[in-house]
Amino acid sequence: MKKHEEILNSEEFQTLVKKRWSVSLTLTLIMLGIYFGYLLLIAFNKPFLATLISENLTLAIPIGLGIIVSAWAMTGIYVYWANNRYDNTVTEIKNKLNQK
Repeated sequence: MKKHEEILNSEEFQTLVKKRWSVSLTLTLIMLGIYFGYLLLIAFNKPFLATLISENLTLAIPIGLGIIVSAWAMTGIYVYWANNRYDNTVTEIKNKLNQK
């Protein structure tokens, strides 16, 4: 069996791929929920977003900024996970297979 086939067929690699998809899809669904929630709010409750919170500032602006910040946060969460879990697991799999 070739080395790349051994890696692809290993239980550790299969688990890692499933975990990566799980994390990616979860964060993607959260972000889509945030974006579509805002769009639905615009479509169905404009008066709420038009609520003044100061003389020249409506509620839509801080909510919109919150969406941008949440996208950054989701990216940060993924990078943190990848650096602290994913990369370590990849290194462990490589080391196990190099020892054989």
